[in-house]
Amino acid sequence: MRYTDYNFNVPEEKVIRLIVDTDAKNEADDQFAIVHALLSPKFENVGFIACHFNKEGSMQESYKEINHIFDLMGFPKDNMIYKGALKPLKDLKTPEISEGAKLIIEEAMKDDKRPLYAVFLGAITDLATALLIEPKIQKRLKAIWIGGGKSPTGAVEFNLGNDINAINIVYKSQIELWQVPKKVYELLPISLAELEENIYEAGPIGKYLFEQLRDYNNSETAIKSNFRSGETWVIGDSPAIGLLLYEHRFHYELMRAPSVDNNGIYDFSTNNRMIRMYKYIDNRLIINDLFSKIKLFYKKHPDGLNKK
Repeated sequence: MRYTDYNFNVPEEKVIRLIVDTDAKNEADDQFAIVHALLSPKFENVGFIACHFNKEGSMQESYKEINHIFDLMGFPKDNMIYKGALKPLKDLKTPEISEGAKLIIEEAMKDDKRPLYAVFLGAITDLATALLIEPKIQKRLKAIWIGGGKSPTGAVEFNLGNDINAINIVYKSQIELWQVPKKVYELLPISLAELEENIYEAGPIGKYLFEQLRDYNNSETAIKSNFRSGETWVIGDSPAIGLLLYEHRFHYELMRAPSVDNNGIYDFSTNNRMIRMYKYIDNRLIINDLFSKIKLFYKKHPDGLNKK
């Protein structure tokens, strides 16, 4: 599925296939990345996978949230939304088989000249499972992961902590991996005021993106957090989309893929292959592009796609 209703076109040679794996109901930032992916004509979206997070039933909550976003935008859902693993991997050898892992394998093994990228906005369980089931996918896709503590030391970090076995499997693989660690994905702050000004009146999806973040900002969890200021947020999953729109505006170092212990600490004394560890993102590009696409979508489809 590819949305192309713009007065510009993306050359077919630049189009990529995209899988988005998201813990969509964890907080309030995944939703922005999902919408951005759906509205970007560079992407042939081939599937959105619901990811678990740190509570029972979380994958189902994420699955429901992805469906809700599609409904608000009026996008077709057939063969587009998939259930991921219910829980983290119990060890380095046993897969958590899911629709999402099967989708990754199926899409990676297709005879399609367009490159395949998969972005992981939470735990990376579904990719690790796909690797365990079908190692041949290693050279057939590129993965972007939002997660991990600062390099080179590492630290406790939410997405990492939700499946340490999974990221160790991915680190040991030959998949090309682009990692955006916590210190870097936090470089995408946004204020509630600029959200209200730019997207609140931009149709059902703009209104929803603002209101769900506003409501989470007022939740007990956010109020108790010293990291939350009261009128700003970090849409930390959106760098994964920005990287694919213009990777040359984002700076990284090539580093040997580490192993990581249960405290999130990296060990770089491995023989693993090299990965990209990102150091800088262009937040202006990401935020302005997202706002523009939401507003243009509303102008052309005020009630959502394919709605009268």
